[in-house]
Amino acid sequence: MSPTPPLFSLPEARTRFTKSTREALNNKNIKPLLSTFSQVPGSENEKKCTLDQAFRGVLEEEIINHSSCENVLAIISLAIGGVTEGICTASTPFVLLGDVLDCLPLDQCDTIFTFVEKNVATWKSNTFYSAGKNYLLRMCNDLLRRLSKSQNTVFCGRIQLFLARLFPLSEKSGLNLQSQFNLENVTVFNTNEQESTLGQKHTEDREEGMDVEEGEMGDEEAPTTCSIPIDYNLYRKFWSLQDYFRNPVQCYEKISWKTFLKYSEEVLAVFKSYKLDDTQASRKKMEELKTGGEHVYFAKFLTSEKLMDLQLSDSNFRRHILLQYLILFQYLKGQVKFKSSNYVLTDEQSLWIEDTTKSVYQLLSENPPDGERFSKMVEHILNTEENWNSWKNEGCPSFVKERTSDTKPTRIIRKRTAPEDFLGKGPSKKILMGKEYMPTLEEFFEEAIEQADPENMVENEYKAVNNSNYGWRALRLLARRSPHFFQPTNQQFKSLPEYLENMVIKLAKELPPPSEEIKTGEDEDEEDNDALLKENESPDVRRDKPVTGEQIEVFANKLGEQWKILAPYLEMKDSEIRQIECDSEDMKMRAKQLLVAWQDQEGVHATPENLINALNKSGLSDLAESLTNDNETNS
Repeated sequence: MSPTPPLFSLPEARTRFTKSTREALNNKNIKPLLSTFSQVPGSENEKKCTLDQAFRGVLEEEIINHSSCENVLAIISLAIGGVTEGICTASTPFVLLGDVLDCLPLDQCDTIFTFVEKNVATWKSNTFYSAGKNYLLRMCNDLLRRLSKSQNTVFCGRIQLFLARLFPLSEKSGLNLQSQFNLENVTVFNTNEQESTLGQKHTEDREEGMDVEEGEMGDEEAPTTCSIPIDYNLYRKFWSLQDYFRNPVQCYEKISWKTFLKYSEEVLAVFKSYKLDDTQASRKKMEELKTGGEHVYFAKFLTSEKLMDLQLSDSNFRRHILLQYLILFQYLKGQVKFKSSNYVLTDEQSLWIEDTTKSVYQLLSENPPDGERFSKMVEHILNTEENWNSWKNEGCPSFVKERTSDTKPTRIIRKRTAPEDFLGKGPSKKILMGKEYMPTLEEFFEEAIEQADPENMVENEYKAVNNSNYGWRALRLLARRSPHFFQPTNQQFKSLPEYLENMVIKLAKELPPPSEEIKTGEDEDEEDNDALLKENESPDVRRDKPVTGEQIEVFANKLGEQWKILAPYLEMKDSEIRQIECDSEDMKMRAKQLLVAWQDQEGVHATPENLINALNKSGLSDLAESLTNDNETNS
């Protein structure tokens, strides 16, 4: 009999791995660990888990003994090498990093985080990313909770930049998908006029001596008298505007808008009346460069009354306020997916915003130094921001395009070209460019808009919006071409036709009126000839005609749960399949959506014959035979 292999012993294995880790740490080489891993008996998972514990044990001893950061980072580097060699689990380096950052003070955490930043390429590799991204995100959030945004501003910024480098742009955890505002960012200022010191004579201040608040003025800088007349009303109105910048939706309320309008006109009038001196601003900037003084950034405004005259005379401060206006105006005018349907500007508001935007850009260009250049740069950045808004409205799709796999089903071969009759006649003739044809809103909803007009007296049961096939096509078209589709509403719709009726009324107000065509005698003769030809058509010709809405309805009920098997053979992308799954839980409805999407994609080539070929290739031969029989019966 062959000797029994030695059994795995956790205490013995842990002792050996701990000893090897110490040896590897001293030699700064992973070879002792590789040697021990191959010698210790037991399964691979048992040895990996034991080595993970040994790493944590050695790290704990180093932290208790107050070892240097170099030793701590050397242990983490050994763990990274262990993952690469396949002798420990992929999450081990991240667990060790979390332990270290939880135990060390903030000044040493800075050194550890520098190591994390330098290894961002390692964390993004396939070996580490999936196992470690949640650990890194949790670790960074824990650090941000410990740090002060005002005292540790640079460290907080480094953490945010690291996360931006680590995660892709489409990562949902880093996106403000619902366009929410930071309502906790409240600007506190003096709201009690009785306590205000504004309006007192400067002579009294000189005699009694002004109490300078810490951080408000430099030691060598004496208070100067500003040419701008400042009273408590201007102070109150100026800082009250911050509440509108904090929560822009207030501007959609009538009373709040009037207040905002009044305060804005007074503040901007002050900016226009008292312009800054370019020479003085340039001299001040040159002095800062010569002294090598760093530009100090404050996360919050200083709202002391004593600083008001200095702030209004500061070009950077003016730029901050004017830029806030431009950002606010862009939100109010823009199409935001999660913006309520009640948040709509009136024509008067839109006109005021347009005029004020021009004034703000003019003030920016006149504000020294390099005002013209700064104004153009801001305008360019805000225009680029529109692209990001559109991307968020579309659900933040990934920037990485899916690579077409070699195993993708081959395209269905077209046995015959579509006759000219299928392309339509007259000015509304549809031209197919490539494989997709998407009608315009005017073309698709022309009939529905006419039917919605009370003067035409069309009964509800005969309206196009009540046709389920038409309804699903309308939703797909609205999602791609109409901004109304993404605007949430407080109205409750009991059915799809009711919702479409509401959308048709909205579109009727925006789209140009449909053109009325006079039917001539020739057109009537052509329709009679078409009907006569249709009666004499053979079954083969009918199989080459596009499927009808009724055929889709019947076949969708038969297809049911097998729709997902057929989808790839109808050339549906993975993203389209996922969208169908999200739209409905009902299997028959998913099948119907698949067929409608295929019909929209293929146009005149969406024929029963091509559908039968796709069914046979997907292995659904029973359904193919059933569709063939139904087609022959209808013929």
